[in-house]
Amino acid sequence: MLDPKTASTPEEYIARLDEPRSGQIRALHDLIRATVPNLEPHIEAGMIGYGRYHYRYATGREGDWFVVGLASNKNYISLYVSGVADGQYVAESYKDRLPRANIGKSCVRFRKMEDLDTNTLRNLLQEGAQAFREWGLSC
Repeated sequence: MLDPKTASTPEEYIARLDEPRSGQIRALHDLIRATVPNLEPHIEAGMIGYGRYHYRYATGREGDWFVVGLASNKNYISLYVSGVADGQYVAESYKDRLPRANIGKSCVRFRKMEDLDTNTLRNLLQEGAQAFREWGLSC
C-alpha cells in the first residue's frame, strides 16, 4: 500500500488508505464538502486541506495553511479547524459537545466517525469557516 501522505490529490489520498479507514475518511471528506462547499480540497502537508489562507506573525514569519484539514493517522483520525472566534480556537470550544473526541487547540482527534455526532461536526465546520469570513478572508 502506498503512503497516503505522499498523495497529490484528495482522491488519491483516500484511495491509498485501507478499509475501514478509507471509508471513514471518505465519509468525512463528503461531510466537509457538503457543509462548507466553497472550501476547495487540496493536499497540504501530507493531509487533505480545505480552503487556504495566508498568515503572518508579528515576528515576520508567514505562510499558507488550510481552513479545515483532515488526516488519517495510525491510531486515530485528525480533523483540524483553524478558525478563531472571541480569542479561542473554535474546535477547542467544542470539548463538551464532542465528549468521545480528544480536542486540542484546533484539532479534534477520534478513532472512528461513529464517535462523533454528525450535526455537531457540521456546526463546528460552519463556525470555523465563519470565523475566517469574519476576518475578511474568502472561505
